[in-house]
Amino acid sequence: MATVTHVCTVDYVARLFDEDPELLDAILSNSDNLTYGSVITVHTGTDEAITALTDDGIDELTNMLSEARLTTTAWHQFLDDFVDDPELAARLKTSASR
Repeated sequence: MATVTHVCTVDYVARLFDEDPELLDAILSNSDNLTYGSVITVHTGTDEAITALTDDGIDELTNMLSEARLTTTAWHQFLDDFVDDPELAARLKTSASR
């Protein structure tokens, strides 16, 4: 593994790839979804933190979402598997397909 010299916040990655930040947060809330070390917690204060991704994490997430969007059925199954919030999953299922 290469040395990490920079990371990107989840909000930045969401804007960069025109993704819903809540979807990315839902995926990243389970540390088993991406390779260890691809997701980093950055503490910004005593009780405050943000999530950031390494380049490898961004690549993994992009590949995961690309594969999930191959068909509507695959996309809906992906959302059922990775999004615990039923309202968010329903909103993402009805949003325009990419």
